[in-house]
Amino acid sequence: MNPFSRALAALASIVGFYGCDGQHLAALQPGASSVQEVRARLGTPAAEWPHDDGSVTLEYPRGPQGTQCWMLTVDARGVLQRIEQALTEENFARIEKGWRAEQVRRLLGRPASETPFPLKPEAVWEWRIESRAPGNLAFFHVHFSPDGLVTGTSRREDSPG
Repeated sequence: MNPFSRALAALASIVGFYGCDGQHLAALQPGASSVQEVRARLGTPAAEWPHDDGSVTLEYPRGPQGTQCWMLTVDARGVLQRIEQALTEENFARIEKGWRAEQVRRLLGRPASETPFPLKPEAVWEWRIESRAPGNLAFFHVHFSPDGLVTGTSRREDSPG
């Protein structure tokens, strides 16, 4: 298979996956759908984040190549309350220096990659995100000190080819 055919096949599988994802999400109704229905439609979450009030947020990242991470919150009775996309400009802006890695993970979901840079020293988590320029690839990064605290954020946009 030539490189163009491979790229086209990969794109088709991604579009197909997100098409199904969209159908499953559209079928879920806050205030009515149960946690069992969420799991039946979306599968096992990558993480479950409990809250003090007994509610739980279920994390459904669509990386490493996807640009969404869905956070679905169910109340203490197991009824869906909210469906939120975690990888948004608003959430990126909320991250502050000094945050712990768990706080970032809870806000944005599982990163597509985690890269240590021992000579710097730092670790960088990366998420693929929606580009500001059509056709570009975009990435959001959170930088951590050796003690696991946020030192800053950055973003990168790459033109294809």
